[in-house]
This record gives sequence, C-alpha cells and structure tokens, in this order.
Amino acid sequence: MTDLAADLRETFVQLADTLVDDFDLIEFLDLLAFRCVELLGVCTAGLLLADPRGTLTMVAASDEQTRLLELFQLQNSEGPCLDCYHDAEPVRCADLVRARGKWPKFAREAENAGFRSVYALPMRLREEVIGALSLFGTRPALLDDEGLRLGQALADVATIGILHHRSLERQEIITTQLQTALNSRVIIEQAKGVLAERLRVSVSDAFGVLRAYARSNNLKILAVATGIIDRTVEIRR
Repeated sequence: MTDLAADLRETFVQLADTLVDDFDLIEFLDLLAFRCVELLGVCTAGLLLADPRGTLTMVAASDEQTRLLELFQLQNSEGPCLDCYHDAEPVRCADLVRARGKWPKFAREAENAGFRSVYALPMRLREEVIGALSLFGTRPALLDDEGLRLGQALADVATIGILHHRSLERQEIITTQLQTALNSRVIIEQAKGVLAERLRVSVSDAFGVLRAYARSNNLKILAVATGIIDRTVEIRR
C-alpha cells in the first residue's frame, strides 16, 4: 500500500469515528482541515458550520490567515463559502483575478493574503447542508477534478460523522426525557395511593384532590406528589 493510500484510509477511518466517548467537534474539524492540506496539496483549508438557525460560524482553519479570511467572508456577507452553503453546490474559482466582479471585497482580501485560487465544497447529506469547506491555493487552477472529488469525499464523510453524532445526542436527550417522564409518573402514582389511603377516597378521587391542590397553590403536580410521599405536603379533606 502506498503512503497516500495508507494516509487516505487512516483519514477516512478517523473522520468516520464520532462514536468515541470523548468526541470533540472542534478537534474533529481541525483534523479535517489539516488532512485536506496534507492530502489535496492545497495551501490552507477552512470550515464554516451552520448553527440550528442556519447562521454560519467559522469553526476551523489550518492557519491563522485562513481563519481571518473566513471571518472576513462572514462579516462582509460575500465569498465562495457563503455561495456554496446557500446553493448547496461546489464553487470553483481557479483564478481569483476573475472573481473580482463577483466577490470584490473577498477577492481583494484573499489576493492580499497571497491566495490565487479557492474552492468551496458543501458539507451536505442529501437535502441537509450543515456548512462548507474552503480550500485555498497560492497559484491558479490548483485542483483538478480528481482532487475536487477527493475533497468532496472528505467533506461528505465528515458530514455523515457529524450528523450521526448529533443524532445520537438527540436520541440521548429524548431517552433522558422519556426516563424522567416515567420516573415522574411513578412518583405521581405512589402519591395517589398514599393520598387515597390517608383521605379514605378512591385513587381516582385522590388524583383529583392532588391536581386541585397543585392548581390552587400554583405548584406542579410532581412537586405536590413528591411532598405527599415525603410528608412535606399535607392535604386534608
């Protein structure tokens, strides 16, 4: 196996592994940026991710100059990464000189930073776009079609990993909420039984008393039920 093939295999394995207990999103995205530089032969790489409201944020860059350039895009609402994210399509700019009319501020800033080409690739899974990966070069026409396909493959596997991790987090939240609801239900049922015995009423009537007490005292039913069980709440007939 060649060194490149071995590096590619290792990179794809690392980008796909988001199930570890100590998964760190920033470290994960930094890895993607640096591996793009190593494997694609680009000068630098940067990443923008969208928050739940669709607002893009600079989350990773292979160097400080690229970080500032990505922030410049966001501050001026102009640049290849923004177009890539909003259109959900790759953006190719083989020569920034030709982009001065399209992105006047960004092109000037990028050229001043020493860049001559830029490519932006969507971080997308089917219809869901979560961000964009930008690749910068110091000479025109830096990437060919094969390089772009590899760059998109890296972005794709990273996107799948991120969305998988988010899905697991959401599932954990849902599971926790469900368990909390079940625990609450157990406490309320216990309180109904205790109250029914104390007041010598049916369990159904006991729940009516519990609910009425909670409403009249502006309390949650669970709080009243807990108080009944630990005898900090006394409800008389």
